[in-house]
Amino acid sequence: MKDTTRPGFQMNNENYLPDVKAQYERLPYPPVDPRDEHRRLQRTWLEDLPMINHYCFGGRQTFGSGFRVLVAGGGTGDATIFLAEQLRGTNAEIVHLDLSMASIALAQQRAHIRRLANIRWVHDSILNIPELGLGRFDYINCCGVLHHLADPDAGLRALKSVLAPDGAIALMVYGAIGRTGVYHMQQLLRLSNAGCSEQDKIAQAREVLQALPQGNWYRRAGELYGDNDTDAGIYDSLLHTQDRAYTVEEIHAWLGDGHGFNIELSDVNRGRFPYLPELTLGLDARQLRARLPAMSERARHAMSELLIGDITRHTMYLTPGAAARAPYGQADFIPFYFHEPLDPKALAQMFAPKNGAPTMLAHPHLRLTAAVDAGLYAGRVLGLVDGKRSFGQIFDLVRAGLAGGGPLPDNAALFADFAPVYGLLNAIERMLLRHVSCR
Repeated sequence: MKDTTRPGFQMNNENYLPDVKAQYERLPYPPVDPRDEHRRLQRTWLEDLPMINHYCFGGRQTFGSGFRVLVAGGGTGDATIFLAEQLRGTNAEIVHLDLSMASIALAQQRAHIRRLANIRWVHDSILNIPELGLGRFDYINCCGVLHHLADPDAGLRALKSVLAPDGAIALMVYGAIGRTGVYHMQQLLRLSNAGCSEQDKIAQAREVLQALPQGNWYRRAGELYGDNDTDAGIYDSLLHTQDRAYTVEEIHAWLGDGHGFNIELSDVNRGRFPYLPELTLGLDARQLRARLPAMSERARHAMSELLIGDITRHTMYLTPGAAARAPYGQADFIPFYFHEPLDPKALAQMFAPKNGAPTMLAHPHLRLTAAVDAGLYAGRVLGLVDGKRSFGQIFDLVRAGLAGGGPLPDNAALFADFAPVYGLLNAIERMLLRHVSCR
């Protein structure tokens, strides 16, 4: 196949927005210093292989046998480098595609520092993917790209054309409700920047950001918008020429109704929690809480987005047709803690039986307070989770430790008893599953 990163290489046609391409040539995004690779690996939320396995491949993916990845609109390489590092030593291939040669060059420098040899570089538009002969992919990452296209659905159709039948897409598009202040600022700057040069626009944006009145929506929600430290960040967030956002209801209509995808939402650092009104709604709203079980998942997602108000990006996994999440309730799956260190002994004490009273879980980083039924055995189960034992093995140990001569709970009873606690820990992505074949 042709060398698509050689100097002077031209894309097949002008199947892109020239202003958008020019922006990312001048201001590669996200801004990076390749030398940082010497001191740390930049992780990305959706690209952790245990997350991909849990949500996209039923917990059974080993990432061998020629696993193929496309990072479509890979920019300066965060997702590409993280995936390539995790897949080092396998026969997996990562294809990094971007319309900005300046961004690709920075990603290549990062890969060179890490001595990563499993990445192929393609300089082209996402809209040209069906014509490039790249083959099929098991996993496609496309984060922060479709909402910058004139026709986002055309970009999605291009991705679908090269997705393997049992593959998955990791997608991020902007959230309309959480970015309300951003769009106020974009309109303000369009009014003030008429006739200004690019550098004058950036300089003026910096001044305005420092001089916003107290009641300004962007200032009031400032903790949500952390992209104002660099010229590239300011331009991408506040001065972009092509930018749209979605509500979660629009996500379901577009991706679910329109394309038949199963959607697994997972907010960065918080998991599904922001989309679950049973976790975002105050505990005193008893009447509405009583109605939640009868509502559709789609309606609950839409309600929770309005309740929490701070989802600036919708991040998700898409799989064709049926859900591909690792199944809860099977003895040959291994539960394991993820994303932060959790002490099994402390959890065992926290979720010890409370004589019918719920266990209150307060997570200060997530700003989450939840009441959960710990049941009779959840504390014992949590104390035995080590990332190696299967549920079957854990349940055998639980039964062995029970005193008295009464009947012992079978696996079905233990799964039912542990379900509320598992559901909560999984909703915040602190407990995932994988099949024993993926030890």
